[in-house]
Amino acid sequence: MSRSRLLLLLLLPLLLLTMAFRQVPLADPPPIDVPAGLTAVQVSKAVKGALIGRSWTVAAEQADGIDATLTGNDYTARIHVAFDSKQIKISYVGSTNLKYEVKKDGQRMIHTNYMGWMHYLSGDIGRNLELISAGASATPAPMAAG
Repeated sequence: MSRSRLLLLLLLPLLLLTMAFRQVPLADPPPIDVPAGLTAVQVSKAVKGALIGRSWTVAAEQADGIDATLTGNDYTARIHVAFDSKQIKISYVGSTNLKYEVKKDGQRMIHTNYMGWMHYLSGDIGRNLELISAGASATPAPMAAG
């Protein structure tokens, strides 16, 4: 057996093991609280702004939610962002080439990058809500008498 073939046989299990570590349990992010007083239009604007800012494409828009897709060179991820006047929930819908699988015990697994994307998207939505809320609650300065 050639030396390179022997090396490959020794490294292959290690490579497969490290690839397995790229999978993590899939858990939808915790709901995001909507500040009091925001309209559905403002909430939708906060969600869409975060999605677009993170390179997601809005695939469908309803009064109470948005379907979005993230497309890379060799993968796609699909989510649904449901919202009302109290909270926003991000839910996994589907994916291709993100190592999604359901284990025998029912545990959903996915590529670790997906969970990072959800973390950043949730944070962006929360910040957008805060900015919109601060702008909505700001009162205009009184005009000087002239």
